[in-house]
Amino acid sequence: MSEKTENSGANIYDLLLQASEKKEKEKKEKRAELLKSMGVKEYFEEGSIEIDMRTCKGIECNLCVKACPTNALYWKAGEIGIVEDLCVYCTACVFNCIVDNCIRVRRKRPNSKVEEFSTPRDVLSLLHNINSKKRCDRLKSIFPTAEKYLKRYGE
Repeated sequence: MSEKTENSGANIYDLLLQASEKKEKEKKEKRAELLKSMGVKEYFEEGSIEIDMRTCKGIECNLCVKACPTNALYWKAGEIGIVEDLCVYCTACVFNCIVDNCIRVRRKRPNSKVEEFSTPRDVLSLLHNINSKKRCDRLKSIFPTAEKYLKRYGE
């Protein structure tokens, strides 16, 4: 009897995997719809956000809630709550938090690079690197070689 059920029945693990993939796809579609209705573009493939409630000052500062562009953070019964479906992992909350290592944001870029932030210094460092790269790229587009620079501004 067991041979018959093995041969004629579907593999339970495949069924569970298919159901999980379907659920994940529906979740992503719902998230995309929510963000589109708010006019927010999503730049990261996946991510996570955690708040350490032991170090959070909560009602004393509430700065992360005010800084969140999508209202993914909110005040609830004595602590900060998170709506994961609304979070775009922009790190505005980390940047505005007065306590280091209270909020931890992990995100994955489309190029598969994983970034992690838990202090305002981490966020500032990333922003500085991005802006420096943009400045260098702009300069190279104007003056691709030293000769072009010298030709324009003299020797």
